[in-house]
Amino acid sequence: MSIGQRDAQLLKLREMIFGSKIVSMAICPECQERLEITFNVTDILIESAAGEAAVFSFETDGYNVRFRLPNSLDLYGVLDPTEIDQARQMLFERCVVKTSEHGKEISANELPPRIMQAVIKHMAQVDPQADVRVALICSACGHKWNAFFDIVSFFWSEVSALTKRLLREVHILASTYGWCENDILTLSPVRRQIYMDLIQE
Repeated sequence: MSIGQRDAQLLKLREMIFGSKIVSMAICPECQERLEITFNVTDILIESAAGEAAVFSFETDGYNVRFRLPNSLDLYGVLDPTEIDQARQMLFERCVVKTSEHGKEISANELPPRIMQAVIKHMAQVDPQADVRVALICSACGHKWNAFFDIVSFFWSEVSALTKRLLREVHILASTYGWCENDILTLSPVRRQIYMDLIQE
């Protein structure tokens, strides 16, 4: 899957588990004010034609670049470089299938920076779900900006918080009633909460 295809599936899975409403935080880059932002999954779920082709072609100024879209393995493969520019170049070269200048084949690293940037821009147009931006206005200073929303880290933090909460409930209920973990987890969330409330009374 491309990054956009992966993120679209994660958004749908997140909606199944936690619902469509997303509540997150953002920090104003101008005044550092912390803002709470709320939106729905459907607000950022983008229909894309990225899955219709494995390899795409982009041509400009005599250059022809055939490329595929980045995936999770590509991102994993460029984790080591400390320089962001180096990582970006490595990611780009991993995704380039073939390049040519006026019909003569060249390597990806021979492309001029302006052509490389044009190809990257075209990649974003083909797979818009890979780079979701949320338009924000700071309530404190009025600054406007587009904040990047990363469903991977956001969803993971929600799953992590849910796991910790469940483990805490298992610990408290097991300690209080002597139940085993499996019996506690088979209880519905509503029933578990009722028992938690009784313990706190």
